[in-house]
Amino acid sequence: RTNSDYRQHRYFTINKQNCSRLRGKRMGRRILNDALRSMVNAEKRGKAMVELKPISTVISSFLQIMKHRGYIKDFQVYDPHRVGRITVELQGRLNDCKALTYRQDLKAKDIEAYRLRTLPTNQWGYVVITTPDGVLDHEEAAKRNVGGQVLGYFH
Repeated sequence: RTNSDYRQHRYFTINKQNCSRLRGKRMGRRILNDALRSMVNAEKRGKAMVELKPISTVISSFLQIMKHRGYIKDFQVYDPHRVGRITVELQGRLNDCKALTYRQDLKAKDIEAYRLRTLPTNQWGYVVITTPDGVLDHEEAAKRNVGGQVLGYFH
């Protein structure tokens, strides 16, 4: 291959096939997934607090749902208009938390079937969905009868 087929990046080489993979919404979902995975890892290590960097409004919305459902104690956003960081106080209740890096559309009638397929048990855990009404968990989305795209889940 010629040199024009490759672009050098700081950590890896990008060719024309996987260059489109790094554009668009997927980078935002990767940031969300990295933040959620660092929370799970800190929880497994027994830490009481974790710091998340970089941040986005989607991460704040996801954390607001986790706080409302009792999976984290509290979180603070520092300097949201610049690079920013979020400190999260963990509660010890979080087993697993993942963000979907691919696009998964859900209709309102399919939310319950998706929850049963994704979560390991019927008794706890939530699927987080971005809807026209905002970022909601599966219970609130089903109550409002709105569908959307799945951001991730936690239990």
